[in-house]
Amino acid sequence: MLTKLDKIKADLNKARTKRDEWEQRVKDLEKKYKETENTMIHDMVHAANITPEQLAELIQKANTTVPFKITEDIENDD
Repeated sequence: MLTKLDKIKADLNKARTKRDEWEQRVKDLEKKYKETENTMIHDMVHAANITPEQLAELIQKANTTVPFKITEDIENDD
């Protein structure tokens, strides 16, 4: 009976170790993703040769929603 508990305990410890390794891997990949994303954004802004003020204006315009109204009816071909 004790050997059964020992085996379960060993399996549990092994699973916890693997979990910790995967959690660290996830954190590392999230960090790498964010760094790469930031580098790509920086490179695009640099390639566009825009000033920080121009970038702020572009971001503001992109975040502004413009209401629109559909003025034409779409005809259905039946």
